[in-house]
Amino acid sequence: MPTFWENVFRFPRFFIGTIIGLILTIVGPFFNLLRRPKTTIIFIILFLGIVGFILVTLQAMLGE
Repeated sequence: MPTFWENVFRFPRFFIGTIIGLILTIVGPFFNLLRRPKTTIIFIILFLGIVGFILVTLQAMLGE
């Protein structure tokens, strides 16, 4: 029974480590794009466009 509780208490650390690894795996290629000036500018413009689109869409949905 003590090993059961050890495993139960280890699970949150495993879960957090897995989530951080997943985020780094997904975001890692974007950091490679930021090393070159041309792709940095394109990435920033694309990111701002996506954020702007989401803001306009949410404002239209909320009627503001």
